[in-house]
Amino acid sequence: MNGKDSVPYLRSAELATLSGVSTDTLRHYERKGLLSAGRSANGYREYSPQSKDRIRLVQHALSVGFTLDELARLLKIREQGGMPCHEVRALAAAKLKALEEQISGLSALRNELRAMLKKWDTKLAHTRKGEQARLLDMLSASSAALKGPTVGTPPLPGKRSMRREGTTQRHSRWSRIKQ
Repeated sequence: MNGKDSVPYLRSAELATLSGVSTDTLRHYERKGLLSAGRSANGYREYSPQSKDRIRLVQHALSVGFTLDELARLLKIREQGGMPCHEVRALAAAKLKALEEQISGLSALRNELRAMLKKWDTKLAHTRKGEQARLLDMLSASSAALKGPTVGTPPLPGKRSMRREGTTQRHSRWSRIKQ
């Protein structure tokens, strides 16, 4: 509790425990402008009880595909009296579109894998015992079929992503399989 007034502040460890995040995450959110903390007389961070709600908002927004930078920018607009509602909605719509495109690409990849496995099963059935079926060589023989469009990798809700803040890595469908 801060001696200046009767507002019960939370220290980093308390807020982290209550919110289910690490103290490093709290500091990261603070650096990004998503969370603010005062300082006690002895220099400890003090968070308001409303910080739990902010963390919950951030965690949920991340789970549906918003980035920390997007959130920081939108929350700053809101806190300065602006109304980013239409921009929030447009960003969410863009994320849905990207997710639908990824699902479509994954569906196509699933179909290609099924077809490949069917060919491999046929090849294995006709391969004599002790002989190599050379299944991997069949991949290079049909490399023209594998050079389809690349599929972006937006994060799926609730999953960690290979993306770094503000960048998108693109991989061919088959390079992801090799990983």
